Amino acid sequence: MTVKSKEKTSRRRAFRLVGLGLILLGCFIRVLDPYPVRMTRLIYFDILQRISPREYNPDLPVRVLDIDEQSLANWGQWPWPRTLLAQMVQNLGENGAAAIAFDMLFVEPDRYSPARLLNDPALDGVLTVERHAQKVDYDVLFGLEVAHWPVVMGTAARHASEGSRMTAKAGIIEIGESPTSGLISVPHWTPIASPLGRSAAGIGGVNVSPLGGTGVIRSVPVLWGGPEGALPSLGIEALRIALDAPYILVEGSSDEAGIVLAVEIGDFRLPTTENGEVWVRYRRDQPDLYLSADAIMQNPNDPDLRSEIEGRIILVGTSAAGLFDMHQTSLGESVPGVSIHAQILEQILTGEMLSRSDVTAALELLSFVLLGLIVIAVMSSFGAVTSFVAGGVAAAVVLGTSWLAFQNQLVLFDVTFPLMGGMANFGLLAGYLFISTEREKREIRQVFSHYVAPEILDEMELSGHRLQLGGETQEITVMFSDIRGFTPLSESVSATDLVTLLNELFSQLGDQILHERGTIDKFIGDAVMAFWNAPLPVEDHPCRAAHAALRMRAALTEFNESEAMRDRQPIALATGCATGWACVGNIGSRSRFNYTVIGDVVNVAARIEQNCRHVDYDILVSASVNNAARFDLAMLEAGFVDLKGKSDPEPVFVLVGDKSLAETEGFQTLQTAHEHLIAAIRDRNAQDEVSELCAECTALSEIVEPGLKRFYRALPGRMADFRSDAQTTRVEFSHRGTLRKVAGIRATS
Repeated sequence: MTVKSKEKTSRRRAFRLVGLGLILLGCFIRVLDPYPVRMTRLIYFDILQRISPREYNPDLPVRVLDIDEQSLANWGQWPWPRTLLAQMVQNLGENGAAAIAFDMLFVEPDRYSPARLLNDPALDGVLTVERHAQKVDYDVLFGLEVAHWPVVMGTAARHASEGSRMTAKAGIIEIGESPTSGLISVPHWTPIASPLGRSAAGIGGVNVSPLGGTGVIRSVPVLWGGPEGALPSLGIEALRIALDAPYILVEGSSDEAGIVLAVEIGDFRLPTTENGEVWVRYRRDQPDLYLSADAIMQNPNDPDLRSEIEGRIILVGTSAAGLFDMHQTSLGESVPGVSIHAQILEQILTGEMLSRSDVTAALELLSFVLLGLIVIAVMSSFGAVTSFVAGGVAAAVVLGTSWLAFQNQLVLFDVTFPLMGGMANFGLLAGYLFISTEREKREIRQVFSHYVAPEILDEMELSGHRLQLGGETQEITVMFSDIRGFTPLSESVSATDLVTLLNELFSQLGDQILHERGTIDKFIGDAVMAFWNAPLPVEDHPCRAAHAALRMRAALTEFNESEAMRDRQPIALATGCATGWACVGNIGSRSRFNYTVIGDVVNVAARIEQNCRHVDYDILVSASVNNAARFDLAMLEAGFVDLKGKSDPEPVFVLVGDKSLAETEGFQTLQTAHEHLIAAIRDRNAQDEVSELCAECTALSEIVEPGLKRFYRALPGRMADFRSDAQTTRVEFSHRGTLRKVAGIRATS
């Protein structure tokens, strides 16, 4: 395994460890189940019910006798005299009510009883009551009527301990490890005025939420844990009375105390939460559910009214605004508390009981873990976009499963934590991946900056330049630079020291190329190749390449004078530059390629660099570079050179210096003398003047650029390189297939 592969594997392993850590953190949060997580789950359950509420069935044997505004207007303000309520119970009983449950409290004795009125100091001397009526007690009359019918009295939770003991009239049978010990506890119950508690067939709690609970009513206890034992809720007790069931069966866990699994009443089984609550499967509030108390009092013998009462459980409650018994449902409606009791009875009778067990919660946690693992696996291998798609598909599957479970099985499966937890994990992992990628990008940029100037890198990032297999043809300037004197140097130092010296030298030379916005193509042994005008356009690229060569000359001088080269033979550079058209791009296979240039200009630049030895000067440029930059640089004609692989000789020029040197009087004098020298060389009749002019140029070069002295010393031996009429022989085939010699003329630039 390569170092790069090991680094990639290490980064992937670190990424996955971070992802697993986030999953464990999410599991810990879910086990703690803080308020935001819990409320988000409950709101999602509300949304499920709002999308698909329960349908109302008017044939169900449940009705609400509503003490509405009309009833209060006709029969007086609340509370009514108990004699009026006794008449109501009688009318309901005679119309065949299966059970009559009061969702109201009778805590105090009736204040309208004559015995209480006579004891009222405010009425002393005002009322005159017959002797036989002085002992009439309306509570007793109401109690006598209640005793004749299947009536359930309501009681409510309270903090104070005043009043009598409140025990259930239903038998509570427990199966398992004391399941009722885990019921929602009530400190105390409100008392029921005597003798109503004794006369009633059943007693039930009217609360639809724990003491002090507010907000949306989503689940309601069917059994309460009171100081005297378990007590059923009002609706459950009314169902027991209607079924004439003597007891309520509480099923608990066999190995853990205080866990309620279900409650059974007759043939009905209610799955509950572990503390004895049932989830309410809501429907829209329906006017058909309600019967006006005024109607039963005004027309007790109405056949239509009897059909609505006979054989049904009648819950007596109020929707009057002044009596403050309104609660909010999961559907966003405000309904009387008695309506919630009625809806619980309806769902029990139809079997539409919502369920949510520990197994469901475990599956939710498993969904969160699976979503997290999918995100980790896909993102670590394919990136954030693919993982987002894969996670989205997995999330859709989980969401669809939740919806089907609710619609078909009435199971409350929470997707908010798996989805939100998965999204949180995705966001954090994407952030981690982004930071990691940015760090790698900086590292790549730092490495790539050794090959391309920082300004070019900036432009590539801004323009969104993409590297892909293939290339395009464009004009570029190519430079080849080779170290002279490398062999003696390599023989005098160890291989390790030689590598160190080369790295230091190439670092300084490469900086000069990058300074002029060049791109370093490659280092070839003791040579370097660079090019300009790619991957992004560079203005005046021939001139910039020439300036880079001059800067490299100066950098080499400093390097030879540095401590690293003390007591060592100085080294020299041979640099060749050429401008022309080439194919620039990524050359190689689809899996591995290099950004480089292919074309004749590359060969020309390489051959020109090789001819530095023949010309005996360190920097040579082609005619194309001279034509593009002759007004900005100090250059002198160096004649023609034969390039390997080229049929015609190439005109070349020595690069003496930059524009500041070109504008000096010394260079201009040298340039004039040089032109006279070249003219004398080309004029066969002026050969006697060549030596004198060459000596003059050599003397002038001492002031302008001492390196030119070698160039002028070698010039007499290269006189043929300057003559445009020099004859050369080439061989070609005639149309008859015979060889013949023809004279060819070298063309001048």
